[in-house]
Amino acid sequence: MTTTGDEEKHFVLVHGACHGAWCWFKLKPLLEAAGHRVSAFDLSASGTNTKVIQDVATLADYSMPLLEFMATIPPEKKVVLVGHSLGGMNLALAMEKFPEKISIAVFLTAFMPDTAHTPSYVLDQVKKYF
Repeated sequence: MTTTGDEEKHFVLVHGACHGAWCWFKLKPLLEAAGHRVSAFDLSASGTNTKVIQDVATLADYSMPLLEFMATIPPEKKVVLVGHSLGGMNLALAMEKFPEKISIAVFLTAFMPDTAHTPSYVLDQVKKYF
């Protein structure tokens, strides 16, 4: 990859379910070689994160490493969030809590919460046919 003269971006890579930061092992060096900063870490009870799954009761608990990291980003900086699979839910939570620190979020074949409908919307649509 070559840079196109754009300023350096800071990519924050968020893994999906049953994965860890290791799943970005091919993408991370490519982005870095292109002159970008890249952060990838294990969410709670994933990869090498030592939290036990019994202590992860909520999405916020699971997302804690991402949320703690986002809290350290200086106010004048913005990151590019990239989430895969279940990582899309972590992105959504980070976007809600830190909108001023995110330039864009990329949902890479990831879950994307529906904010326009109630949680039962999909079930209500299915019930019409049965």
